[in-house]
Amino acid sequence: MFGLRLLVLLFASASAALHGVIVPGGFADSLVTSAASPTAIAFTPDGRLLIATQPGVLHVFDGTAKTTALDLGLSGVNVVCTEIERGLVGLAVDPSFTANSFIYLYYTRNKFADCSANVATSPVNRVSRFTLGSAASGSVVNPASELVLVDNIPSPSGYHNGGDLHFGLDGLLYISVGDGGCQLTNPSFCQGSNANARRLDILSGKILRVGSDGSIPAANPKAAAAGARRCGDPAGVPPGTGPCQEMFAWGLRNPFRFAFRPGTNSFYIDEVGGNVWEEINASLAGADYGWNVREGPCVNGSSTSCGTPPVGMTNPIYAYRHGDQVPGTLTSGCGSITGGAFVPAGIWPSAFEGSYLFSDYVCGSIFRLLPTSPPSAVDFIRGLGSSSAVAMIFGPHLATQSLYYTSYAGGGEVRRIDYTGSANRAPTAVGSAYPSSGALPLIVTFDASGSSDADQHALVYLWSFDDGSPDASTASPTLQHTYTTAGIKNAVLRARDSLNALSAPVTVTVFPGNSAPVPLIASPLPDALFTVGEPVTLTGSAQDAEDGALADARLSWTLLRHHGTHTHPFLGPVTGNHIAFIAPAPEDIEATATSYVEIRLTATDSSGLAATRVQSFYPRKTSVTFDSVPSCLRIVVNDESFRTPFSILSWAGYPLFVSASDQSDAVARPFAFSSWSDGGGAAHEIVTPPSALSVVATFQATAAQTPVRYYSTTPCRAVDTRLAQPLLAGVSQTFVLSGTCGIPSDAAAVAGNVTVVSPSGAGQLSIIPAGFCLTSASTLSLDAGRTRGNNALLTLGVSRGVEVVLAQEAPGEGDLLIDVVGYFK
Repeated sequence: MFGLRLLVLLFASASAALHGVIVPGGFADSLVTSAASPTAIAFTPDGRLLIATQPGVLHVFDGTAKTTALDLGLSGVNVVCTEIERGLVGLAVDPSFTANSFIYLYYTRNKFADCSANVATSPVNRVSRFTLGSAASGSVVNPASELVLVDNIPSPSGYHNGGDLHFGLDGLLYISVGDGGCQLTNPSFCQGSNANARRLDILSGKILRVGSDGSIPAANPKAAAAGARRCGDPAGVPPGTGPCQEMFAWGLRNPFRFAFRPGTNSFYIDEVGGNVWEEINASLAGADYGWNVREGPCVNGSSTSCGTPPVGMTNPIYAYRHGDQVPGTLTSGCGSITGGAFVPAGIWPSAFEGSYLFSDYVCGSIFRLLPTSPPSAVDFIRGLGSSSAVAMIFGPHLATQSLYYTSYAGGGEVRRIDYTGSANRAPTAVGSAYPSSGALPLIVTFDASGSSDADQHALVYLWSFDDGSPDASTASPTLQHTYTTAGIKNAVLRARDSLNALSAPVTVTVFPGNSAPVPLIASPLPDALFTVGEPVTLTGSAQDAEDGALADARLSWTLLRHHGTHTHPFLGPVTGNHIAFIAPAPEDIEATATSYVEIRLTATDSSGLAATRVQSFYPRKTSVTFDSVPSCLRIVVNDESFRTPFSILSWAGYPLFVSASDQSDAVARPFAFSSWSDGGGAAHEIVTPPSALSVVATFQATAAQTPVRYYSTTPCRAVDTRLAQPLLAGVSQTFVLSGTCGIPSDAAAVAGNVTVVSPSGAGQLSIIPAGFCLTSASTLSLDAGRTRGNNALLTLGVSRGVEVVLAQEAPGEGDLLIDVVGYFK
């Protein structure tokens, strides 16, 4: 999903509770209901809130009580895979629900009775229509009412499933599908690791559009193309390689969520990025959003090689880089765009008219994208904590509408943001207890310091202790209470502000007279390392002072896969012992350094008191070095292009799909691929061994090119950074020279003068053919404050550009001028 990296998107591990939420004046954030791992929400016309959860359970909340409408794992019709980012992840309500009671679900189907990743029998995603019973009949979905609309959507790795569902004003169902995050090269669903979005003969990495019965709209861009096929036919994928008729747009990595502008048939797509960018795309039939050639507004993997995309590709309308401050906001550390919703007209202040709200799963924030040209963003809600705002919609509340969002925080919640205007807002109570269990008498410190008041009023904390003792009221966020009798005690906290507004009550459970169980993980051992694809068995036990050895049925396992500063769910919770799983691969090459598996064993005693043991499980890491003869040529590894020589950190057992193709060096000399040192073909798979590996690609020079000729031009200034952003020390910038000053697109080099104006420190300027090696650089020595220039012959590289690096002894800057007098081709 979710990515994330981030996210990919992205689900991260849940935090204990919401702390430090920053809500703007006139708004309030409150809890609606709890639900385990909620992925999507929707309202029926009669006001019922539908909640889809990753474990495959569909809930209905009527404003008072939550019931289960459908459990895909128990339905008897199918079994849902819920590992990693799979599960029930999409939900929509038919526009004619009042007449037909239809709802639509996007879920991962265990088609081959195998939920493994990266095997030919990996599960598939499916979109189905069901009939929801009336509120009077209990809001139950009959599993037998399932009508499959789109089937066999690849889910090879468990990541990048997409899965959002929305109806357009045209009455058609739109479906977002991720590229599947392939790790292997099975041609049935993979092409390298991330190229599925570029293929028009599979459903991965697309926005799809179908009728409410699964039919193909005649207006779909490829509906009538030569050899076109209904790739999601429930009867099976038709043979051939023609384009998929269901496609509306393509070139997407993980379009986890999208949202329609109210009253229109246009929508925005929240695209979870790879290693550099998160982005928002505007809907356009037949659009190619560029993945995996492009990411954000740039060449894939770059933050400097940006600008106009290749012909036929569409740039995002807004993008932000991972970890950086989100442009226009005060928020940084983000990395996985998730929920999105347009603000309906007339329900919030006029400043919100036309605004688009989007959330980031990693930094726990909701931003407002303004309808400017180009769009710009400002902060809206901050401090939600990671794993928040997975999905967002506007829905009914009282006589107006409010923003509803789902969060994995606290085990899973649906929350609501209301516009309150100038009215006083009720505070939010957050309570905890330490210790929460132990022998009698048990002295417990209750803590309400996580509570908050959006209007910054002083709070009073009201406690009841559930043991017959008097309630307590205190201005201090902490107080002690002694329990003298055993049992389960549900203490209740409410916060009251200075205007007597009361928070919703929160329960803090303590177990006086009971000691927590002690779980132990027997396997894997604490120092064990795993190889990708190997079978692993989780074995553990737990002792309890009151119950003795706990039965396996009281053990629960959860696995999280860390990726940088956030996590993805990988397995569970699964009840029992001797639980088998297959060791995972990293999400991508960049994730190998910081990723690992977190094992959590939770034991629960007969009173419901639980304790968790946490253990890290690391991969065997291997250095893989690549070179070429001659050096400084380009090799592709898992769809990422590198200039030799280079090394990557891989995991033992991780498949690397490598390819070498005919190419030219920095001075346009042609070379043809000859052989790999391991004997593989030009494109082949290398399974990472447990020890260091070195691989060399050999190329042969081909026939000499036509002699290079020189052409003079009228002297012209092609680059002047004084008119824009100066060069920053240590930051590479690329300048495309073709198309300026009469330099044609087939020019191999330009002749002229390079000048650095007033550098802030001593050092040197290096100019390299874009995408090539330092061995082909032109250099210019610099002194602080002194303008230096020299004649230069600049070889042009990728996109007919040059890469410029200003190296100084200390951070600083300088301006660059490039004046040209001629070119070679």
